[in-house]
Amino acid sequence: MRKKVVFGRSVLGAAAVIAAALTVGYAPLGIGGETKDASEMDMALLGGTTTIFRTSREAFSAPASNLDSKSVRTFMFGRHLFRRNWIIAPASVEDLDGLGPLFNRVSCSGCHFKDGRGEPPEKQDALMKSMLVRLSIPGESPVGGPNPHPVYGDQLNDRAILGVPKEGRAAITYEERAGTYGDGTPYSLRYPTVDVVDLGYGPLGDDVMISPRVAPAVIGMGLLEAIPEKTLRDLADPDDADGDGISGRVNMVWDEAAQKRVPGRLGWKSNQPTVRQQIAGAFLGDMGLTTSLFGTQNCGETQTECQSAPNGGEPEVDDTRMDALELYIQTLAVPARRDLDDPVAQHGEQLFTDIGCGACHTPTLKTGEHQVAALSDQTIHPYSDLLVHNMGEELGDGRPDFEAQGDEWRTAPLWGIGLVPTVNGHRYFLHDGRARGFAEAILWHGGEAEKSREAFRTLSAEDRDALVRFLETL
Repeated sequence: MRKKVVFGRSVLGAAAVIAAALTVGYAPLGIGGETKDASEMDMALLGGTTTIFRTSREAFSAPASNLDSKSVRTFMFGRHLFRRNWIIAPASVEDLDGLGPLFNRVSCSGCHFKDGRGEPPEKQDALMKSMLVRLSIPGESPVGGPNPHPVYGDQLNDRAILGVPKEGRAAITYEERAGTYGDGTPYSLRYPTVDVVDLGYGPLGDDVMISPRVAPAVIGMGLLEAIPEKTLRDLADPDDADGDGISGRVNMVWDEAAQKRVPGRLGWKSNQPTVRQQIAGAFLGDMGLTTSLFGTQNCGETQTECQSAPNGGEPEVDDTRMDALELYIQTLAVPARRDLDDPVAQHGEQLFTDIGCGACHTPTLKTGEHQVAALSDQTIHPYSDLLVHNMGEELGDGRPDFEAQGDEWRTAPLWGIGLVPTVNGHRYFLHDGRARGFAEAILWHGGEAEKSREAFRTLSAEDRDALVRFLETL
């Protein structure tokens, strides 16, 4: 049965964070000039006492506010590694070479610009800059995950070092689909089709499964990692035993370090168990860099030029650098919620609850113990249950990922979403960036979310705007 988990809201430490925010004049929080009660203070701190108060283009790039000075130094080294360009081996800077032979980007920030959200290419023939395409064929990998394509692997690499053929490139086209709100106002949704062209190693075959993914923002990932497994299982209701139409499931995935199946919590389909494995997977798939976790180059059996290319050592990214990057991603802070005094946003928040959005986008969770003390025992507001839900056929990619089916996606955390236009300069949402703004993102929801979508679609224009205004404050 899906249990309605409600955590007590402790404000130990929160008052100090709020006081610091007021000291630096953080007026957008909407708490200046009058005293707010504990619950309002708490809801402003989306990341608990790790929350930072920034609304600039660097809003996603600050360390957790409660991080100790030694960890901040490691954080800054991790930031350097996240933003630097890796180079082809052999090179004079041996510790930072090994790019490729096949890759998509030369840096982590190439996809996660300013630690934020990627977007689809503006033109059909343009290369993807902050987006990639997952590949697989029917069946399962040896550890129960997607079955990689026998030639192209599990990710299309659209770049390669000199002398190695690229795998190909993806081209996206859109079909506009008209719809109407309950009050007669028209809208249009764009449905994407992805084609893989200019293939370097032969045809993909008729059974290939393709899933385009934009790079998500990487804030708050350590807090999500710190949510106890029991919380996820208490939130889950795989058989919809309570009859509310919501049947979120824990996606059990392979943990390479632990060598066992564990709950997934990161990634578009909750297909990654830990921040470290997420980083190692991205190093290998996105940049062709090996680590102690994934030590084999991403070359297919028939990609002979790839196999014979020089490497940057074994592994190409050592554990010291992995440790720094892990801490960096774990402790990237979530910005505070803004404009709590806005009556329109307050009304939108109530509508968010009334039409059932919070059934999956769970407002409040609590972290457990974590290796980074700053992340432990935090009351946070990610607006996610980290479970996978059936979102309907039209939003599905047809590609299973461990126990997540082709029409299932993780409930995307909403914290920080209102700052994406500021940080990344766009309003493209959902896993493939098809939605051009919050309203379109809601209108794409199907499956378990269909009832809430229809409730939104039939709201008055004023109420729809209020709900969107609420999302803009997160």
